[in-house]
Amino acid sequence: MSLQIIKSGIADTLQDKGRYGYQNLGIQANGYLDYLSAQLANDILNNPIQSPVFELHFPSSSFVFKNSYTICITGANFAPILNEKSIALYTPIQVKENDCLQFLQPIAGRVSYLAIQGQIQEKDWLESHSFFNRRLQKDDQFEWAELADAEKRNETGEYNNNNIIEINNHIFSTHPLQFIPGPAWEDLTKESQQSFLSTEYHIGIQANRMGYPLKGKLLELSKPNEYLSSAVTRGTIQLLPNGALMVLMADHQTIGGYANLGQIILVDLPRLAQLPHKTSIHFKETSVETAHKSYLAFEKKFIHRS
Repeated sequence: MSLQIIKSGIADTLQDKGRYGYQNLGIQANGYLDYLSAQLANDILNNPIQSPVFELHFPSSSFVFKNSYTICITGANFAPILNEKSIALYTPIQVKENDCLQFLQPIAGRVSYLAIQGQIQEKDWLESHSFFNRRLQKDDQFEWAELADAEKRNETGEYNNNNIIEINNHIFSTHPLQFIPGPAWEDLTKESQQSFLSTEYHIGIQANRMGYPLKGKLLELSKPNEYLSSAVTRGTIQLLPNGALMVLMADHQTIGGYANLGQIILVDLPRLAQLPHKTSIHFKETSVETAHKSYLAFEKKFIHRS
């Protein structure tokens, strides 16, 4: 079984959980921008939840299926159509040979996910299929096969719609993004700390999978300071020399020397990933304990384990 890209999108890739354990070698982790939507697509299809999926931005790629599959689309709503007929998100969809999947327009959200039921037949690299320095190109072909008996998930019938609603309500909520203060937080002036917590920001037009620049109030350190380069991860909030902010995302570098103001908690990163350019963003300080509890609460909503 296979599918083919008949039109390439602006920045579409294949992503899974990411390539962790190699940052000490200078190798980026990569992986889903919105891991909750990606895992949800896999879970609805009874796939292992961290299986590879297509991560789509708009304008998005178009696909032709060479054989029958079951697919599921989650995350941003780009008005998907199959053979020029609208199809639903968060629903298993049967596709047949020569069916064509396209995306018409961005209606809500920023990143969409296309999952295929089964197991990808492409070779991985360092235990991950995630792309980094390439995008989906016209005429690319990918192959999926049925999961081996030992890897099949138990059938559960109709998916729990309450889980879909609850996860989506979180991802597309307008609540402040929660962050844990970092090593340079106390180096900010008191006025800058207050500004960060009380004023609005929005995502700059240059946002990509490596980082989201934030437009808003410029911040200042209490005194000039030079920081040693240290490990960074997705969600790290960096203060640039001009006082602007950058939030590192899935394709972030492995180390950074800018002031580390804090870390957006893991369950709020999908929310940031889905925000359009001009949406207002506010921040709220939280704790490591709250971050852990929030993550575990969402993981319990996935009925199949990876």
